[in-house]
Amino acid sequence: MKNKNNALKIALVQSVLHWENPIANRAMFNGKIEQIEEDVDVIVLPEMFTTGFTMSPQNIASEEGSITLNWMKDIAARKNSAIIGSIVYNEKQTYFNRLFFVKPNGETFTYDKRHTFTLAGEHKKYQSGKQRLVVGYKGFNFCPLICYDLRFPVWSRNTENIDILLYSANWPAPRINAWDALLKARAIENMVFCIGVNRIGEDNEGHEYPGHTSMYSPLGNELALSKKEEILIVEVTKNEIEKLRNKLTFLEDRDQFNLLD
Repeated sequence: MKNKNNALKIALVQSVLHWENPIANRAMFNGKIEQIEEDVDVIVLPEMFTTGFTMSPQNIASEEGSITLNWMKDIAARKNSAIIGSIVYNEKQTYFNRLFFVKPNGETFTYDKRHTFTLAGEHKKYQSGKQRLVVGYKGFNFCPLICYDLRFPVWSRNTENIDILLYSANWPAPRINAWDALLKARAIENMVFCIGVNRIGEDNEGHEYPGHTSMYSPLGNELALSKKEEILIVEVTKNEIEKLRNKLTFLEDRDQFNLLD
């Protein structure tokens, strides 16, 4: 199905992470990605995939952001696939939890996490983003968001003809039921394919991550779910979205609103 606008194959990489070690994480993900034998159109990595969910961004060398972005561009070109994931990014001594969407030709789009996780003090360490990102790729409109954004339906609302809502996350075990329920809800209310890519394992702060990387259909049907370290390959089809939206015209009745800072 590769290179056809009607369908996309997406690789969801659910992995443990090396704490605050970009070099080790890049090497690990490089090995995992190279093992993907079938052609895929998109590769999705967890939130802060080079460090884990660290609240000490000063521990990460300032040049690591550009090094990882160049690594993503290299992966995208070699695999002829877009690659998506967020990292700690230092911009003039201001830190961002920044997601990159890199196309195979090197074209790059960025999204800074809007809802920094106040429970962990993320808002004290990272600058919140102000703009949502929608990227057109191979006939599909992607809206990539980050972890805590999932709890805020207004920010996720399908107002721009989105086909795929995608959440890159470090979502811990005690609240994993909320992760499952909210991914399903975002799919239903927006009539989109909703994808969540979580990490797995324990971090250096003692937080346990159970995975639950998953995908839901526009009707909220669970199409994929993983609770172990692996790469899930899922497929989305444009025909399914169009067929459902033509039959069930719920989006035509959505409320109109503007977000105010």
